[in-house]
Amino acid sequence: MRNKSVKEIVMSGLFIAMGILLPIVFHAFGMGSTFLPMHIPVLLAGFIVSLPFAIAAAVATPVLSSLLTGMPPAFPVLLYMVFELAAYGAVANLLYRKLKLNAYIALIGSMIAGRIVCGAIVWILATFFMVQLPAPVLFIIGSITKSIPGIVIQLILIPPLILILAKNNLITREGLTSES
Repeated sequence: MRNKSVKEIVMSGLFIAMGILLPIVFHAFGMGSTFLPMHIPVLLAGFIVSLPFAIAAAVATPVLSSLLTGMPPAFPVLLYMVFELAAYGAVANLLYRKLKLNAYIALIGSMIAGRIVCGAIVWILATFFMVQLPAPVLFIIGSITKSIPGIVIQLILIPPLILILAKNNLITREGLTSES
């Protein structure tokens, strides 16, 4: 196994662990859906590890969290969160690492894409499986307005952190460096 693959496995595991532990802290104070603590590690994975590892971390995080802590609830929340977080990780990775876009633009693009995917899954669940959920547009608007503090935190923390890591040669557009 190449050294880079080992680093990506370790970093992905770290992001998954953060994605399980941070929500426990925030949910203890009833602030999980407001501050979106699971989103931050998944978005970071999208910027830092390769696309397959970013998607794997994004999918594994809510699944393991649900199995270990009961958060998010398995049905229907886990279903749409898996797809939403996978979109966050994948789109952040593609925009930042492949298209070489600015970290802020990549973050905003991934946030928009994730919410669109979430809305699509909500629509599928409501339309084909008769799950009682609000209309997708209302669902997305509600989730955005409730989570404005979390969105602001993501915008304040993630791009500067990515820039600091890049400036210190810990990551490149191609991913982790030999110094990381």
